[in-house]
Amino acid sequence: MAKILVIDDEPGIVRFVRRALEADGHTVYAASDGTDGLRTAGEIRPDLVILDLLMPGVSGMGVLAAMLAEAPSTRVLVLSAVGDVQARVKCLEVGAVDFLAKPFAVTELVARVRSRLRDLPTGPSRAESLEYGPFRLDLRTRQLHSGGRNIELSQREFSLMQHLMRNAGAVCTRAELLSEVWGYAFDPGSNVVDVTIARLRAKIEGLRIETVRNVGYALKHA
Repeated sequence: MAKILVIDDEPGIVRFVRRALEADGHTVYAASDGTDGLRTAGEIRPDLVILDLLMPGVSGMGVLAAMLAEAPSTRVLVLSAVGDVQARVKCLEVGAVDFLAKPFAVTELVARVRSRLRDLPTGPSRAESLEYGPFRLDLRTRQLHSGGRNIELSQREFSLMQHLMRNAGAVCTRAELLSEVWGYAFDPGSNVVDVTIARLRAKIEGLRIETVRNVGYALKHA
């Protein structure tokens, strides 16, 4: 179904995760440190990376930043014993799509992997793009097209734009965006939504995302 790269220096965790994900139909690759993980990710272009934070050599946070700098659309699920709120928020703000603390239930891991892979095209019947006004969002290449321009989006920008386009014209609340785009089940008191909206507005000429005071945002025709 999908190519998944597990980067973790604990062989027991890698075996456990590999068995669960292969049983769910995925192809699983493994790396035992950050350097090998970055090299492998560049070679196979995984659909999802499962990343530990505490590793020898390059730290998990360093791997996360480097991986997203090289390929902004990479989906990274952090799986770590460092499970405090501050660590979760930092990883999600850097660009991880999800965070699961160790120890974990394998059923929850598989469910989260399925959730984060849900927007992958699976066949010819699956819509491959979203269109709204002059904008077309390619769900395969994760690029936004407008006026003959191809606009590269980071993973978070893509997910946010995708949600806005699927709900074009409607008001998307901050709580909704935090849940659907960042995976927060709570409001961390961060301005990540506003910052990412501002980046989209600055990056995309003619994009009109209206601010609905004290509620959220709505994508409107330019």
